[in-house]
Amino acid sequence: MSKAPLPIPIAGILFDKDGTLLDYAKSWVPVNYEVARIASRDDADLGATLLRAGGMDPQTGFVAADSLLAAGNTAEIAQGMVEAGAPWTREALTDALDDLFSRSAAYAVPVTDLSALFATLRTRGYKLGVASSDNEASIRRTAERFGFAECLDYVAGYDSGYGVKPEPGMVHGFCATTGLIPDQVVVVGDNNHDMHMGRNAGAGLTVAVLTGTGSRQSLAAASDHCLADITELLALLDRHPPAARGDDHLTLDGTS
Repeated sequence: MSKAPLPIPIAGILFDKDGTLLDYAKSWVPVNYEVARIASRDDADLGATLLRAGGMDPQTGFVAADSLLAAGNTAEIAQGMVEAGAPWTREALTDALDDLFSRSAAYAVPVTDLSALFATLRTRGYKLGVASSDNEASIRRTAERFGFAECLDYVAGYDSGYGVKPEPGMVHGFCATTGLIPDQVVVVGDNNHDMHMGRNAGAGLTVAVLTGTGSRQSLAAASDHCLADITELLALLDRHPPAARGDDHLTLDGTS
């Protein structure tokens, strides 16, 4: 009588950046107002229209889950703004926003001490990467600023040649770089583009966090676990060994 195969151990963690490593509201709401100012060429009324088109309330700063500003890459945001009336070409606005986003790394607010977290994960033997809809230069500046660049095995932005979320390419690139297979990888993110990327790639686990624009309800269907933030990840890895996807979306306190 044959035995059931043992689960494949988790060996790599691929993080989203904004809303996952960085607090989205503190880091990106001010940047979104600057996006609107640039895209509208200082037309306040048009700027408000562009923010609404991107999924952000111009009065409250609330950003809707999985909206353009929450989950889109720079080129997608630029395209959406142009379609909503921004007086730019898509290409020129993409360049302007990429420059803004790279500079904005200097003002980002981390969710926790990222240097300590990544050092701990590295000590435990995990391969580590960041896959973001931001540009690669911005990711690298963020990693350098918060002291975890040397812990990274892999960095992928929308412009790195691995495709864009929710396509599986960034996960497959991580696997190719580290020698892992998707079953060994945890994808951690704050919106459904991240979760769907993980599922599309066949990742071992998809883990959602609530430091971005998503809610427990909006993230439930595509995530295996939903955490308050990345500080709960170590305990999750300790308490929940690799398992099949779709395990009731448990939080660490056992609630669904």
